Amino acid sequence: MKDNLQDLISHIYGLSDIDIIKIMGTDTETNFAAVSQDQNGKIVIEGSFKGANPEFIGTFGMPNLGKLKTILGFDEYDASSKIYTFRDPADNIAKAFHFENKGGDFVNDYRLMAESIVKEKVSNVVFKGATWDLEFTPTVEGIIRLKKQAQANSEETTFKTKLENGELKVYFGDPATHSGNFVFQANCSGTMSRVFQWPVSLVIQVLGMVGDKTMRISDKGIIEIAIDSGVATYRYLIPAQSK
Repeated sequence: MKDNLQDLISHIYGLSDIDIIKIMGTDTETNFAAVSQDQNGKIVIEGSFKGANPEFIGTFGMPNLGKLKTILGFDEYDASSKIYTFRDPADNIAKAFHFENKGGDFVNDYRLMAESIVKEKVSNVVFKGATWDLEFTPTVEGIIRLKKQAQANSEETTFKTKLENGELKVYFGDPATHSGNFVFQANCSGTMSRVFQWPVSLVIQVLGMVGDKTMRISDKGIIEIAIDSGVATYRYLIPAQSK
């Protein structure tokens, strides 16, 4: 269970203003979702664990992710500790994640959010799908180059993408002042006719996460970054911005 929680924290906590993860688990699958409310860093996250985990059965919320990250970081909770979901004996509803070290003398209870509340806080986002005009596996070199240009143009909160002669190019800034550009992905087989602006910080954060990545871009103005962490699969949907 600890591995599942650590994976969620490492792939969701710190993105935009997200501080709640909604869990939707059954005996056959464990799904989760999170949505930012910050229009300057809008992102929708959907995903599922590789295998159903009985500790996550039910619909409930994981709030205050910073607190959970702190608890998970305690060395008291090693392989010999007890970590499980405490449930109300009357209705089997998940109430808290219980952490207890081997000796039983170091305990934390991380309170969960009720289904009725988390459904209000993390509304279901109906994504009707998109025609992905570009699909590729981002390279390590491309991600490093993106970080370099973001450092050189640190005053910029967005970057532009443009497909030119089969190359996906990234542009920072205004040529009238300071600017920079580079080839992010070569040998692209798709087609794109529009130029969009994307949030620098969010895209870099997601691309910097652990796991196998696939990136898709729609000419309708949305990026999807899919990550397989080995523990779970994540789908990050980032809409284009107007600067």
